[in-house]
Amino acid sequence: MSQPLTQSLLDELTSKAATKKNIHGAVLCVEKGDGTLSLVSGAGNIKADDLYFLASVTKLYMTTVMLSLRAENRLQLEDKISQYLPDEVISGLHVFKGNDYSHEITIKQLMSNTSGLPDYFSGRVITELLSGKDQAWPLNRTLTAVKQMKPKFIPGQKGKAQYCDTNYQLLGAIIEAITGQSLKAVFKRYIFDKLQLEKTYVFKEVSDTRPVPIYYKSKALHLPLYMASIAPEGGMVSTAKEAMIFLKAFFNGHFFSRRELSELQIWNLLFGPGTFYYGIGISRQPLSLFGMNKGLLGHWGHTGAFAFHYPEKDLYFTGTVNQFTGHYTAVQLMRKIINLF
Repeated sequence: MSQPLTQSLLDELTSKAATKKNIHGAVLCVEKGDGTLSLVSGAGNIKADDLYFLASVTKLYMTTVMLSLRAENRLQLEDKISQYLPDEVISGLHVFKGNDYSHEITIKQLMSNTSGLPDYFSGRVITELLSGKDQAWPLNRTLTAVKQMKPKFIPGQKGKAQYCDTNYQLLGAIIEAITGQSLKAVFKRYIFDKLQLEKTYVFKEVSDTRPVPIYYKSKALHLPLYMASIAPEGGMVSTAKEAMIFLKAFFNGHFFSRRELSELQIWNLLFGPGTFYYGIGISRQPLSLFGMNKGLLGHWGHTGAFAFHYPEKDLYFTGTVNQFTGHYTAVQLMRKIINLF
């Protein structure tokens, strides 16, 4: 280690990150896998123990639930989604060049973003949300929109993948169909209670003002209707410390074996949003063009949230820069810390 990572140094690095363009606040928790390091720092308008939206980091929690249900023999990843969802959901969902592939889509294809389904969270929807036009996007609205859009490719087509939040809305519906419970209750049973997470929860009440506000450039976004409607793809709230408890459990065999973790790491390169690899419910973020076959394992969130493991140095990172356009700042912050070891 060229310089030990102390609390004062972490505070300095986090404070500098919070001064970058459009970044109003940042929180970062850093831990070593062997337990010799555990630090957290908040800066700008975010304190170390503040609640924030995990956004798509929620997908790691979804992956945990899916593998837990598989362990109970309640599903297999190769199962077709038509086994669990009614015809009114499935019919016309994926019509590609005149052929209907809707009933051929599998759970694994949803988790790996290889279903070919269009992403409802694109174009006009993003523009309206970033302009501050709050709106709910529950599954029924998503299905109506997606069935009017063109799929990108045949489900499971070799070498094809596209990031798609529609996939995870459908996974949420499958979980609820299998368990007969709300996603909120399922997360509590399979994750929150097991890890004794007292502050982590699914955002459901539009009057809830506990999470710090999300920013798009200089504008604070108030989107309670939207965030309350997207539980499966990004509706979870947590703190950096509680996200760390989950992240370390995810990678260290608490929920599923290391063999199963390896099974998730079948990578496809994606070029949006950003350049990264996607496996089965998990992503890999390269830190340079010369290290494309390694990097951070975990997940990003569109709010600037992140939860990553860096296996080469057994480092774990959780937190947020709370900015829709802030991922570069977060990468730079993590890279600076990695370079200390």
